[in-house]
Amino acid sequence: MSVHGSAAEESAFVRTYTLTGGRTRPRHLLGLETVLEAGPGRPGPSQADECRQILALCQERRRSVTELAGRLGRPVTAVKILISDLLDANALVLPLTDPYTSSDDDPRPTVQLLAALSAGLRKKFPDAIAYPQAG
Repeated sequence: MSVHGSAAEESAFVRTYTLTGGRTRPRHLLGLETVLEAGPGRPGPSQADECRQILALCQERRRSVTELAGRLGRPVTAVKILISDLLDANALVLPLTDPYTSSDDDPRPTVQLLAALSAGLRKKFPDAIAYPQAG
């Protein structure tokens, strides 16, 4: 590795450290697939430019944690910390009804939720009895 490459990596690390204020863990439990949308609050004036970028992206449409991290080009953990800040400011919210329930009138889980549950159980218990997949 060249000296220039090492300096670039160190610079990226320092930038991420300052971006999160030295924090290494988000305050909210967020999965990679967690979907967020813009809320009524606003980020504070001292929050990073990336917070405004996250908010702008979520104002266009709902976005997942993974998509936000990819669009910002930042590590997922750092983006989760920024999202936690925005959740605390009520600038972002977690839409609870979609995609996990059919509607407000019909609280049954959606096919997407059942498929995610099934995939998670298969991953957690790979040696369990295999049942035919619904097609």
